[in-house]
Amino acid sequence: MFATLEQLPPDPILGLGAAFREDPSPDKVDLSVGVYKDRAGNTPVMTVVKEAEQALIASQATKVYLPAAGSPGFREGIFKLVMGEQAAGLRLRTAVLQAAGGCGALRLGAELVQRAQPGATLLLGDPTWPNHGPLLSGGGLQLLRHPYYDPATRSVVLQPVLDALSVASPGTLVLLQASCHNPTGVDPTREQWEQILAVITARRLVPFFDIAYQGLGDDPDTDAWPIREAARQVPEMLVAVSSSKNFGLYRERTGALLVLAEDRDRASAIESHANKAARAMYSMPPAHGALIVERILTDPQRETAWRSELASMCAHIRGLRSKLAEGIMAARPGYDASWITRQRGMFSLLGIARDDVNTLREQHHIYMGYDSRANLAGLNEDNLPRVAGLVAPLLPGN
Repeated sequence: MFATLEQLPPDPILGLGAAFREDPSPDKVDLSVGVYKDRAGNTPVMTVVKEAEQALIASQATKVYLPAAGSPGFREGIFKLVMGEQAAGLRLRTAVLQAAGGCGALRLGAELVQRAQPGATLLLGDPTWPNHGPLLSGGGLQLLRHPYYDPATRSVVLQPVLDALSVASPGTLVLLQASCHNPTGVDPTREQWEQILAVITARRLVPFFDIAYQGLGDDPDTDAWPIREAARQVPEMLVAVSSSKNFGLYRERTGALLVLAEDRDRASAIESHANKAARAMYSMPPAHGALIVERILTDPQRETAWRSELASMCAHIRGLRSKLAEGIMAARPGYDASWITRQRGMFSLLGIARDDVNTLREQHHIYMGYDSRANLAGLNEDNLPRVAGLVAPLLPGN
């Protein structure tokens, strides 16, 4: 049966992580896999997450399945976190499904759209997270790409984005990263978001938001602003939510799909079809991570503690950006690296040539994506000066 299958190359990102782990060098630096790291280079369990988990374990009396749509408390908490307290009036119009991480939410959304509109088209910015394409096309969506980022100016190319939206057929989906753009770190400004959403509304397009880093750009509410603004304007949209980064629940695969519908009856129908799609893929969602998030978001004291920890993580990443920019400018007098500080979230697309990326890995044990996407959370006080000095002469520009 399997004689026709040949060995595939490693996943571009996960393969780098494996190569890093096998590298015996004491000087190795991992800027590849997108996980948050603290000053010691560890990916910690948040204090409030650990406390909520311990309380969960102490109190649970069963391991019975969750409902197909997920834990009700988790679903309510995630809805409020993403849509805001002022969005209570939208709850009846919104189907909320617990999913296996943000990836599961993206795929579930694609499967749901395929049931409603087989062969539907989705506009995808270029560049974007490499797994967006496989997840969404694997669910049956037809992908069309449009320019998003100008490496020369390190900014969003607004007019090409608007041009692509302006000629899209009504009903076309548009994948939008709400904050902390992966891989560039460059988000639209609020004014640019307003122009993008105006065209989406006028053309009757359907936003499909991916919010994987809520709270790591500015704060949870600011980072979710584009979604909340879209909800005021459009009759339908999808939102894929991940709890991996902002709750540190990577291995627990905790996420959700939100689908805003035209009315309450349509939302109920959507939820029924999403449940059926999930049943055909994985049957029931995993419970542990979702029940931890539920305990945090439904307890005011825990939520306050979580927001405080998340703010510290965000500040840590901003500090790394500032120090990296300073280190590069010290190593390369006359070069303006301030663009690094204007980006948001963990990632930066450095613009280093592929051959130089290979050299950094092979000769200096510095691992980043082949497109020079760097997870800046992999930096710390010990390795940052060395990385800045090696990267500085390889950056394009002045």
